[in-house]
Amino acid sequence: MFKQSIDSKIKSCNRTKLILLCLICYLILCLGFQENGISGESDYRLGVGDTISIRVFDEPDLSVKVLLGDTASFSFPLLGELQVEGMTVKEVESLITVRLKGSYLIEPKVSVLIVAYRKFYIKGEVKSPGEYSYSPQLTMDKVISLAGGFTTRANKKKINVQSDRNNKEKSRRANLNTIIHPGDVITVERRFF
Repeated sequence: MFKQSIDSKIKSCNRTKLILLCLICYLILCLGFQENGISGESDYRLGVGDTISIRVFDEPDLSVKVLLGDTASFSFPLLGELQVEGMTVKEVESLITVRLKGSYLIEPKVSVLIVAYRKFYIKGEVKSPGEYSYSPQLTMDKVISLAGGFTTRANKKKINVQSDRNNKEKSRRANLNTIIHPGDVITVERRFF
């Protein structure tokens, strides 16, 4: 009888620990994804080639999906041409909310989402150079896999990345753990032996 009581307390304690452990893991995963930007949108700067969806709640005529063209601007109903290059999703939401408020709507609720990121490019000593669709948390290792792997002449230690996020930056040396961003141009150099 005493042994059964102890066994049931141990089982109960183990279940509680298991539930607590699962809850902690869930919270760590959720917070980690948000901090690491897996949603990809919190500090991401919009540019030419991104596609965004804008929704003004309860105003279907003001909800649009647009591809940001050569000037990273688009025409929005009632507001005309909006220049959004270099802005975050939150900044675009704010811009549209402020411009709509008062003149057109009392309390506009605006939501902006990135539907598709601009492409990144890889050239040089990979089996399938070209342009590829970006996805958040993309590393050089994954990019090389997308491009079919290295050629036999590839210099795996000489990989350069030209980023369009910072016009002052010419190019930087990268390794297989380097995070890739939309618009990046990756060059895998050739070895000479």
